[in-house]
Amino acid sequence: MIAALMEYSFLQNAFIACILTSITCGIIGTVIMEKKLVMMSGGIAHTSFGGIGLGYLLGIEPILMALMFSTSASLAISVINRKAKTNTDLLTGIFWSTGMALGVVFISLTKGYPPDMSSYLFGDILTVSRQDLVIMFLLDLIIIFFTAAFFNVLKAYMFDAEFAAVIKIPVKFLEYMIYILIAFTVVVLIRVTGIIMVIALLTAPPATAKLLSADLKNIMVISVLSALLVCLLGLWSSYLLNIPSGSCVVLFACALYFSTALIKRLQQALTK
Repeated sequence: MIAALMEYSFLQNAFIACILTSITCGIIGTVIMEKKLVMMSGGIAHTSFGGIGLGYLLGIEPILMALMFSTSASLAISVINRKAKTNTDLLTGIFWSTGMALGVVFISLTKGYPPDMSSYLFGDILTVSRQDLVIMFLLDLIIIFFTAAFFNVLKAYMFDAEFAAVIKIPVKFLEYMIYILIAFTVVVLIRVTGIIMVIALLTAPPATAKLLSADLKNIMVISVLSALLVCLLGLWSSYLLNIPSGSCVVLFACALYFSTALIKRLQQALTK
């Protein structure tokens, strides 16, 4: 595959996408895990399908419209939850189904033959374009910048939001920032695992990392490396066996978590 990587541009794009995906997945995935925002992340991912459908209908880059939809949905969930004091899971479910329904409607209204949506729903890292990489790179830079700039206050907010508010940390701002960064992360991951399976790559690598460390910074670093490993293995398997890349990545991510958990359990049993 190394020889093919040097020869084919689509493999080079996929390799770069693996790196960019791993960075954002490791950082924001850790935040999602610690703040228990898994279902909300899934809701934002599914809402973005409405943007993809609208992009095809209007002739605009679908990923950019997905970014607009997912960001709007994440902010709307946060604002409505604060003002109406309703259940976040309820709001997530409503946005989840609304986004998917809008996507189907917009695609049905698109003139000509309906576009193939499988790469957006299930992921196909081998179809990542240069334009996709530019978008992913810019979103990665934003995520890295805000996480690094607010790391200490973010750490305090993640582990005890009430205490953070008492010591005058801008909790409201941090919540909005996290929700927006989750939306950005979802868009980065769509081309790799697809909307349907995006939750797996957001949760499995951070969960694996947490089995190996309790320090937040270490968890993020290990999570990035774990995500990179499973993405590269998924890319290799997809290219070699001609099977869907998104499914390969997810299966490797889940296998890594369960094998790490098993080894950890055996070590604990042996030391007793």
